[in-house]
Amino acid sequence: MPSIDQFIESFLTAVDFQEAVDVTPDTELKSLPEWDSLAALGVIVMFDVDYGKTITGDDLKNCSTIADIYKLLG
Repeated sequence: MPSIDQFIESFLTAVDFQEAVDVTPDTELKSLPEWDSLAALGVIVMFDVDYGKTITGDDLKNCSTIADIYKLLG
């Protein structure tokens, strides 16, 4: 399993933020300007391609922070 810092780097790439954002494990997803259904789809694809794990939109709906998404790798 990747470290949380490695995961955040993958997350930032998957979401493709237009401007630099400061993201920590405790960052609230709703505070991210680009967090929408397209960003969620990017994260779902990232889990599949990078980590070989399948997650759903419902899994992401239950997450409120980056750390919550990271825990889905477990």
